[in-house]
Amino acid sequence: MLDDILDYTQHLRQRPVWQPIPAAIKAGFHTALPHQGTPLSELHTRFINDIMPYAIGNAHPGFMGWVQGGGTPVGMLAEMLAAGLNANVGGREQMPIAVEKQILHWMRELFGFPDTAQGLFVTGTSLANLIAVWIARTKHLGTQVRQDGMGVNKLTAYTSAGAHGCVSQAMDLAGFGSAALRQIPMNAHFQIDLPQLAAAIAADQAAGLQPFLIVGSAGTVDVGAIDDLPALAALAQAHHCWFHIDGAYGALGMLSAKLAPRLAGIERADSIAFDFHKWGQVPYDAGYILVREAADQLATFAAPANYLKRETRGMAAGSPWPCDFGPDLSRGFRALKTWFTLATFGTDKLGHIIDNTCALAQYLQEHIKQQTELQLMAPVNLNIVCFRYRGSGQLTELQVNELNGELIIRLQESGLVAPSSTLINGQLVIRAAFVNHRTNRADVDTLVQTTLKLGRELNL
Repeated sequence: MLDDILDYTQHLRQRPVWQPIPAAIKAGFHTALPHQGTPLSELHTRFINDIMPYAIGNAHPGFMGWVQGGGTPVGMLAEMLAAGLNANVGGREQMPIAVEKQILHWMRELFGFPDTAQGLFVTGTSLANLIAVWIARTKHLGTQVRQDGMGVNKLTAYTSAGAHGCVSQAMDLAGFGSAALRQIPMNAHFQIDLPQLAAAIAADQAAGLQPFLIVGSAGTVDVGAIDDLPALAALAQAHHCWFHIDGAYGALGMLSAKLAPRLAGIERADSIAFDFHKWGQVPYDAGYILVREAADQLATFAAPANYLKRETRGMAAGSPWPCDFGPDLSRGFRALKTWFTLATFGTDKLGHIIDNTCALAQYLQEHIKQQTELQLMAPVNLNIVCFRYRGSGQLTELQVNELNGELIIRLQESGLVAPSSTLINGQLVIRAAFVNHRTNRADVDTLVQTTLKLGRELNL
């Protein structure tokens, strides 16, 4: 099994990025509950033939759809070790928690957070953003809200119209309702518009509502824009709002000496959410939330119980436990593959990888500018490029949208490259996100050449 998965990783370029799943193979996974066992060798063969070839392909250097990391063999082997250890890192006195605390120390240093800061591994930024909303709620209303609920309190939150949809979902899941989130329009740089944000806060206060949370973006989902973080920090402080940053992938730009200055102000956040499994190249999943004051996180989640009694000695020592800082009691050892990755490669090399993904985006931008059939649709901020095939120029906007929608699917079905799509000012565009450390200029050339070839075929 280990040999086969290492061979798979080594020879990714000889495989399609993605390919449709045959109906017969899908049907093979609609069987009844197995009452008798199957030889492991037979199941391994099924994995090789029926599962491995039909993954989404984010490990492949030609994968450019969505912001998904490529992982490394180091992280893969660390995941195997963690699975063998089978540690439940919810709490108690054990070395896996010390490894997680090591990551916390490193993240405090990386983001300029104080020694009072607390971190927690979670599945991903979607859950980390939800945790931030819960903490902001408790900070604003006090711990009594955990018993009494929010009652008649009318709390409002603010973020950019370009923010990830999980921010709105977090408001929904936290019980505020998505309507309590004010999605502020963006400026010409695709950042949250600060005058409109200030006006929205003032209007809500005049209406008797209580602003409690401002969510900034460090790398927006569509175009990779970074909000004016110092200005948001100042506004949040002035209005006694919790300042949270959704830095799903962009926050780790702090690993790059070139990008870190563009993230100035991130050190002023009350909390930051990000994923090691994106720019950090850690295998899925390894999300993280960093909170400035551990006491705020503890007040939101700690729930003493007799069966979780703490001691000063023995296995039940080590309080507070990770489960006191989030909703999970059962927790996998995500910190191990993260520790192996950071320690093996070092932050300088990871920063160089991040720089290279941004350089590839600039390289693609130059290609697009040189091709009259292609059109750049948004500024290239970090590692994301939004463009479209506009054809001969005789098409209506609706026809261009339809052409590009079909073109994206054909690019994916080609098996050569796999971008995704999004809407920019109502126009459907091809979105290429460079995250994988394996991707190089030749892969960008393939994207451009295949886009032109398939686009011309569709535009006949």
